Amino acid sequence: MKKNVESLYENFVGTYRGENGHLIPDIALPKQTAYQIGKYGRMHLDYIKQHRRGRYTTLLTEGKLNTRLHEIDLEANEMLNSIIPRLAAERGIDENLKALDLLRWVAEMNNIKASTEEIVLREVVLV
Repeated sequence: MKKNVESLYENFVGTYRGENGHLIPDIALPKQTAYQIGKYGRMHLDYIKQHRRGRYTTLLTEGKLNTRLHEIDLEANEMLNSIIPRLAAERGIDENLKALDLLRWVAEMNNIKASTEEIVLREVVLV
């Protein structure tokens, strides 16, 4: 019986190793990339671990998790870098205001950054 199980496993699945009288399949997760993951990639990782477990498991087992987190991080940063200057220009926040009233400029820029991060979180990170 044991020989039949061994040959069946070898024919259909792959290789195995014997440990303490048990057959242990030689399986491993596929190789993943090793991108550095930034703030938004880590936020997305936390989100999918808590709320999208199936997606997390699929990405992990297919070896695509790190790549996807890197893509999310790049997309979020790209979106931030395009929206912040546009909003600042629309609100008239420029170097002239910075020279005249630094505290107001800082407050306005912080407001713009917070607003933009909310947009990015809603549209890119928490999906």
